Amino acid sequence: MAAGYAELLKSRHAARLLAGTLIGRLPNATAPIAIVLLTRAEGGSYSLAGALAAVYGVANAVGQPLLGRAVDLYGQPRVQLPAAVVSALGMVWLALAGTGSVVAAYAAVVVAGLFTPPLEGGLRALWPSVLGGKEERVHAAYAMDAVAQEVMFTVGPLLVTLFVSLWDPAAALLLLNAIGVLGALSVVVSPPSRAWRSEPREAHWLGALRSRGLLALLGAFFFVGTALGSITVAGVAYADGHGGQAVYGWLMAALGLGALVGGVLYGARQWPGAPERRLRLLVALLAACYLPLMLVPGAVAMTALTALAGVFLAPAIACAFIVVDRHAPAGTVTEAFSWLVTFFGVGAAIGTAAAGPAVELGGTAAGFGVASVAGAAALLVLMATQRVLASGGRGRPVAGSAAGGAGQVPGRAGAARADGVSGPFAGN
Repeated sequence: MAAGYAELLKSRHAARLLAGTLIGRLPNATAPIAIVLLTRAEGGSYSLAGALAAVYGVANAVGQPLLGRAVDLYGQPRVQLPAAVVSALGMVWLALAGTGSVVAAYAAVVVAGLFTPPLEGGLRALWPSVLGGKEERVHAAYAMDAVAQEVMFTVGPLLVTLFVSLWDPAAALLLLNAIGVLGALSVVVSPPSRAWRSEPREAHWLGALRSRGLLALLGAFFFVGTALGSITVAGVAYADGHGGQAVYGWLMAALGLGALVGGVLYGARQWPGAPERRLRLLVALLAACYLPLMLVPGAVAMTALTALAGVFLAPAIACAFIVVDRHAPAGTVTEAFSWLVTFFGVGAAIGTAAAGPAVELGGTAAGFGVASVAGAAALLVLMATQRVLASGGRGRPVAGSAAGGAGQVPGRAGAARADGVSGPFAGN
């Protein structure tokens, strides 16, 4: 398992691109908690802190597919680095000006969120050319990518609290965004990023969204995001009655650990059959694992159930990456992966908002019930659209594009590109 990932990282540029992308995404992974801590340190209310974090999230959701389309059109360096710098400047504005002027604070988080670079999607677009266009290796890289995300979203908040304890929230915000720009810079100056070119695309105002299969997938993962968002709020309600913040920390750590273990196991082997069918099974298992959370047992058992609830998350995400790659219209791969990030993020925000009233009306079990209902909805979307998903991606190989690259790998239509390797990956 780990040996397989280590073998992937031995490929030239692979470790640098993965590390650079994760570091470049630190500002995004830590923004909500950093914004809340800064607002509270400035004397702002919890309502203002939550609203600023929410506005950042909405701006990020809007900006990702737009910047993803720009990457597909103009290449990675021209978009990723300028976007990272502008996003960081937005956070610098917030850190230096504070929340004394509410209008300025909202403007700052809008700029920071809107211009967050789509590094996640950019990395997935690079994997095929970096890994020689071998489909099984690219699929394994997607699984590794999903695992690495779990690590980042676990380590990121810890870094925020560490920096705040050493200095203050403003300094933490400045440092994290400076680190993020360096990560983005490391990616865009790499040869694969500079050489990558999207496949030729058909001019269409809908871009990647003209794919019915992609729309079906996005609908399903909106509900997966809803489930995950609701668990974070229901977990707070559970912890309030079972030991406080320490228990909440264990629950969230268990959720991340479960996803980490599931991702490692999933990436340890090649899986036969169409990924669309496999995705239905993974989402069905994911939804089934949300159901026991409604039992709300004691803290030890609940921690175990939360870990179980995370096991199929990373595999489902990794499989979704493959499905996106198969259904994204030619020349829209970065945009398509960015839409996946957007729908997942908006779903998480909706889940967070829905879980609060559910807890107030029906208790902690009802809060976890939101996750169960959302998981079932995700499965229903995939089942209702299985013909669309099955018909759109048959026989479509993984592809990537490195202009002027040495090798040639079949593109989406099966014909070799004269200018190098063609293919995708993308996301937030």
